[in-house]
Amino acid sequence: MIRLNRILAIALLSLSLLPAALTHAAPAAYYLWMSMYDGSRVCSQTPLGEGWKLMGGPYKDARCQKPA
Repeated sequence: MIRLNRILAIALLSLSLLPAALTHAAPAAYYLWMSMYDGSRVCSQTPLGEGWKLMGGPYKDARCQKPA
């Protein structure tokens, strides 16, 4: 009986850890933004706010050179 409880406990623990093992987090994509004021360009993962226009993306790298 004790052995069966131990096997059951191990099985339940294994099943509870399975979703964590299967998840796969990927990095956020980069996008190329252009300033509407002076035309400068910036590569960023997040919107830069008012005054910036999305020019391209998504990209894999922080230089906005490798398309995703």
